[in-house]
Amino acid sequence: MVTPLLSRRTLISLSALGTVKLSTLTGAAQTSADCIPLTTELGCLNVAPDSERVDLTPPKFSKPTAVTNPLFPIANLASVVFLGHVDEKPFRTETHLLPETRVIAWNGMEVECLVSQYLAYSDGRITEIALDWYAQADDGSVWYFGEDVADYVDGAVDTTEGTWLAGRDGPAAMIMPANPKVGDVYRTETIPGIAFEQVTVKEIDLTFHGPSGPVGGGIIATELHQEGTTEDKLFAPGYGEFRTGGGGDLEALALAVPADALDEPLPDSLQTLATGAADLTDAAQTDDWKTAAAKLDAITAAWDDYRAGQVPEMIAAELSAAMFELAGAVDTQAAAEASQAAINVRQGSLDLQLRYLPPADVNRVRLDLWAQQVQVDAAAEEEGAVLGDAVTLGLIRDRITDPLDAGMLKSVNATLAELHKAAGNGDLEKAADLATQLRTTLAG
Repeated sequence: MVTPLLSRRTLISLSALGTVKLSTLTGAAQTSADCIPLTTELGCLNVAPDSERVDLTPPKFSKPTAVTNPLFPIANLASVVFLGHVDEKPFRTETHLLPETRVIAWNGMEVECLVSQYLAYSDGRITEIALDWYAQADDGSVWYFGEDVADYVDGAVDTTEGTWLAGRDGPAAMIMPANPKVGDVYRTETIPGIAFEQVTVKEIDLTFHGPSGPVGGGIIATELHQEGTTEDKLFAPGYGEFRTGGGGDLEALALAVPADALDEPLPDSLQTLATGAADLTDAAQTDDWKTAAAKLDAITAAWDDYRAGQVPEMIAAELSAAMFELAGAVDTQAAAEASQAAINVRQGSLDLQLRYLPPADVNRVRLDLWAQQVQVDAAAEEEGAVLGDAVTLGLIRDRITDPLDAGMLKSVNATLAELHKAAGNGDLEKAADLATQLRTTLAG
């Protein structure tokens, strides 16, 4: 679930007092039919009356993992990339449907839930990881059964606040009605003080501009957070959550598969872009500027060729910006800047490869990308960044267990464990050596 932009946690803070209706009691918070109690100190939050809610009928789950709801098609969202900006920093989110399911006991039932991995980056660094659990009720509505969330600062877990589980901490919550109508109200998280969000449908039957063209049947809903703030969210058939914005921040869907997949072979130009960017990073790290310049010429020609066709706009814009930075860094022979810009180019090219290749194949190459990022960050002596890279490597590995053969998987797991330990100990030289070892294993 892609919820508030800075973090999906919705915890009360003193800065939110101006938007929250407070009780005047000094003891327990006052409540009413339309007021949700928050904390003893902060009182309650005005919400829609129950008469407007569509999530009060107890759901039944006969085939919970067979999610067919077009506006929240989690069973068919193999891989999604969101791009945007938060606090004037580049913001990126990746969601991936994991192969396992989880059975969660709630309301006298044992419900098998799909598991979706949510990974968020701020300015290129991991800022949040969550596992989200979803199931579809028999009436076609989709329900949210909780999340296991951790926020990161400099590669280390800063907090796990916002984690909740249906049945243990509170009820499951409707995250999308079967047939949303204007005025429908439902609560996507229902545990005040830990996680609370209320959604009101504002418009339906809209057409949005998607990564591959117009998308009809969309809706706009307003989400109320327990801080008292609101933001509009767009949902589109085949994509689910499509765009979120508020307070000058933006998180928008840049590409989703299979919705934006193409039944075509991977273009040579896109492969050249990815491999050339990887080679350029290695060349910049060794001050081999003759090779770097040659690789820049090759990937510039490849990008010009590929973008002559139809390219998802947000990814095209980010890739073009990265290419511009790369050209400047190679021209001035700035090793650190060239290395990072080339990695950014490679990441954008891998996003585009999702249109042609299975997500598992792309994620396997992303392992090499992040191992290369370890090398770059270790050379820059950025301990927090290297630790975050190690964490990110482990999370991407979790997506691609099946395609790795048993021998390679054993080697990858062992190397990742050592790399994380070295990064945690601040041994950047060893971390870089292990990243090189990992890249060799993946190449073999």
